[in-house]
Amino acid sequence: MQKIVTIPKLKPRAVDAHKGTFGKVCIVAGSVGMSGAAALAGRAALRAGAGLVRVAIPKSILPIVATIEPSYTTIPLEDTSGQIARKAVSKLISAANENDVLAFGCGIGVSPAVRSVLETLIGLDNLRLIIDADGLNNLSKLKDWPQKVKAKLIITPHPGEMAGLWQGLFRDEPPADREALAVQFAKLTNTTVVLKGAGTVVTDSQQIYVNTTGNPGMASAGAGDVLTGVITALMGQGMTDFNAAVYGVYVHGLAADIAADELGQVSLMATDIIDALPVAFAGTS
Repeated sequence: MQKIVTIPKLKPRAVDAHKGTFGKVCIVAGSVGMSGAAALAGRAALRAGAGLVRVAIPKSILPIVATIEPSYTTIPLEDTSGQIARKAVSKLISAANENDVLAFGCGIGVSPAVRSVLETLIGLDNLRLIIDADGLNNLSKLKDWPQKVKAKLIITPHPGEMAGLWQGLFRDEPPADREALAVQFAKLTNTTVVLKGAGTVVTDSQQIYVNTTGNPGMASAGAGDVLTGVITALMGQGMTDFNAAVYGVYVHGLAADIAADELGQVSLMATDIIDALPVAFAGTS
């Protein structure tokens, strides 16, 4: 097991680059009452350098999400009761073919329809897919899901979501040690794991990184959606899954530290982390 201490970086931008150079990414997110999660992930992906960001959302919340940020485009998805419907899957398969990376789960809700869509996506060959939040809650309810996976997965659970994922697959008690838990889960499921929390653990079972940035002010709604957007953008810019996760976790925590220095931990919001990303990236380039 290789323990990573050097943070990977993006390559300098070529002078003749265009938006396609820096990745086309699609964020599948949101439901009625959770439009902010989709917008936060989309805005974070833009601030993290993605060339083109598309946000695929239930059509009932599209006007809200589109109004929040003009720099991403939107894809309206068929919905039922404010959540994406099964018949939205055809648009998402097209999105998977048209984009370099898909993210799935921020504020998306939990339902049989959402699980059905997710089951289709994880079965797509070579899709680079990051799953977060409600995406993980739906994943935990899919029986024997690792056997169905053809996509390349990054999963970003907090401890509660990890507990649900583990219980959905294994009878044994999970390791108490966070590093051992993340490594074992990554190995058993052939995924890259970002186990969030103080000292976030990133591992693909061959390499491991324990994050050193961040502060308690990040325990605020939407911070995880921002992280999803950042990692998605870094993947779109050509970083490997593991390196994108490591750099994403590091710069996300650094942006939160920068914002907390100015605003204090108590008042820190997810949008403050996004606003501090430019300084964080500049400090790591």
